Amino acid sequence: MASIINVSVQQLRQAVGIKEQIERLQGQLVGILTGGQSASAAPARRTMSASARARIAAAQRARWARVRAGN
Repeated sequence: MASIINVSVQQLRQAVGIKEQIERLQGQLVGILTGGQSASAAPARRTMSASARARIAAAQRARWARVRAGN
């Protein structure tokens, strides 16, 4: 598995998209297996824009770069 530090923004976006698909499919599976009842009464999760995810990822990469530079 590739190190998270070496992952590009495009790869991070793709990973987030896949994770969201998995969560939707798991919810559908639970609905089918429980006869249409929701697994939890929690409200729908808010989605984050691609630009926001990219900013967060860039900030995290910068933090790790500072940590590595300090060692």
